[in-house]
Amino acid sequence: MNSPRSKLSLALWLIVIFGCLIGMLAFGSRSSFGLFVDPVSSPDAPGSFGFGREAFAVAMAIQNLAWGVGQPIAGALADRFGPWRVIAGGGLIFAAGLFLSTISSDPLTYSITAGLLIGIGMSGAGHNTVLAAFGQLMPPERRAWAMGLCTATASLGQFLVVPVGQAFIETYGWVAATMIMGFALATTPIFALALRPRREKKAAAEGQSATPAGHAMTSTASSLKQAIGQAFGHTSFWLLVSGFFVCGFQLAFVTVHLPPYLSDLGISARTASWALAMVGLFNVIGGYMAGILSGKYSRRLLLSWIYFLRAIVTAGFLLLPISPTTTLLFGALMGLLWLSTVPPTVQLVGVMFGNKYLSTLFGFVFLSHQIGGFAGVLLGGYLFARTGSYDVVWWMSVALALFAAVVHLPIRERLFSPKGAVPAAG
Repeated sequence: MNSPRSKLSLALWLIVIFGCLIGMLAFGSRSSFGLFVDPVSSPDAPGSFGFGREAFAVAMAIQNLAWGVGQPIAGALADRFGPWRVIAGGGLIFAAGLFLSTISSDPLTYSITAGLLIGIGMSGAGHNTVLAAFGQLMPPERRAWAMGLCTATASLGQFLVVPVGQAFIETYGWVAATMIMGFALATTPIFALALRPRREKKAAAEGQSATPAGHAMTSTASSLKQAIGQAFGHTSFWLLVSGFFVCGFQLAFVTVHLPPYLSDLGISARTASWALAMVGLFNVIGGYMAGILSGKYSRRLLLSWIYFLRAIVTAGFLLLPISPTTTLLFGALMGLLWLSTVPPTVQLVGVMFGNKYLSTLFGFVFLSHQIGGFAGVLLGGYLFARTGSYDVVWWMSVALALFAAVVHLPIRERLFSPKGAVPAAG
């Protein structure tokens, strides 16, 4: 039990367990914001700020954009100083944003606290940074499994936090519910300590490198600047970026605007909260299976199928009569396809450019995701304010899903080879 191998196994298990807990806590809290639309913004709701849905949507759009812009920065800091430090700091910023949002009674300050601060916090403490940490810290044979498990447990956080959050809102009010989430996020630095890289003490004696586990990885770039240049000069990277824009558009729009959309149709807030919880529950299956499948099959084809099925599910939801049953069914089916895009996307970045600068390069891909989220949330609020309906954005989501299904097909799923270099195998 005291062999170096058993110690390494324990270290890896600690990385996986606490990394998954971080992802579950952050993503679960983030996924509950749709429940706060009316309690925070409706002029008729007791204790609300009363500045309307459009102002709330602007704050959430800023949150998505700040999360996206912050992700490559957080990735570069993680590559330079270690993911655990970035995750710890992000958790504290996230918690500060939650606490301060409860006293931000005008649209500008609410956009700064619930928007900017929480977005920056998510870029550091979200499951994307944990996934990049797994890409660096986990051995290759365990990498796909760990990423799938992290994605699944992040969704489990959505399943657990969203209905509990709705119960707290109904019982204690939205301010108390927000404060409880803030205290939970403030524990992130404790969990992040488990993601510190280990140095094997006997490695030098055995003639091996004593660098942190997972950093001796294949890459054609000798520096971060060169890695970024290679990525943005590669057509397949741009195709991946454009597809992930669609993912962000869909997820952010549904997360924020599904509850008020259902409310307008006479569906209760409790049913809406359970629909979002069903998304989280079924994504435990979808996210985990996507991680496993992306370690065995073509990631680009897997992504193409996921987006195509999203288009079918969304169109079916809009065309069928909307009821509590169809709402929960929509949540379950979308859950299977929700974060299932993340493991194959992260792994495609690693396949194309190696894992040495994975945190930074995936950060840029995720920036596109959050620009899509910014567009989805903002368009939802804007068009509802102008037309009184979300229908245009729903059908736009269907069209974009079909676009994403097609755009992944030409991606070259192999290690990038600069001109003049020996072609990469595969």
